[in-house]
Amino acid sequence: MAVHAIKKGDESNERLQSRFKKQVQEARFIKVLRERRTHKRVVTRRLQRIRALKREGYRAANVKNQFYSNM
Repeated sequence: MAVHAIKKGDESNERLQSRFKKQVQEARFIKVLRERRTHKRVVTRRLQRIRALKREGYRAANVKNQFYSNM
C-alpha cells in the first residue's frame, strides 16, 4: 500500500509533487485516514430503523408541501 514517486530525468520538483499527490488520491489514503481520525459508535438496527422512518416522514412531508405550494 506504499506510494512511491521517483524523479524521472529532468522532471521538476513541482511535477514530482503533483504526481505523488495524484497517486495518494487514487490510493484513497486521505479518505481512510480521515475516517480513522475519530471513533464512530456502532449504530444498532433499532436506531437505524427509527432514523429511516423519521427520514421517510420528512420526505413525505416535503413532497406534500411541494404539491400543495402551487395553489
